Amino acid sequence: MIINPDNITGRTTSIYPDKFQHFVAGRVKKALGNAAGLKNYGVNLVTLAPGSCSALRHWHTRQDEFIYIIEGEATLVTNAGEEILTPGMIAGFPAGEEDGHQLVNRSQNIVVYLEIGDRTPDDEAYYSDDDLMVKTSVNGERFFFRKDGTMY
Repeated sequence: MIINPDNITGRTTSIYPDKFQHFVAGRVKKALGNAAGLKNYGVNLVTLAPGSCSALRHWHTRQDEFIYIIEGEATLVTNAGEEILTPGMIAGFPAGEEDGHQLVNRSQNIVVYLEIGDRTPDDEAYYSDDDLMVKTSVNGERFFFRKDGTMY
């Protein structure tokens, strides 16, 4: 199936609880994998406006993630610190490695990257800097909790 990304509507919303929404304001995701009918993994074409973040800093118990920078300069924030990623650079985040990660656009230009992740059921994500975790059910439904186990 051939897909023209220009024909895919970008999503500016987030599934995060309301108090975390502002962190990803300025992020636009185009679900290329969904448009192509992919079932086992997702592919998003993501644009970050200056000052925006890809996500809250997080890691997954069961899902792998991969990013490829297409345009602009993104700051990758991990447990090891910060590193600048430029076009052509990649980063991978294997499932189960407790290395919270996120991209931040600290430049004055947009950042465009591909984000690829699998859709393994029963995944959990932990947010390193926030009182937040998410559990994904076998049917893909997500539930957000505080770290003490109370639901958002």
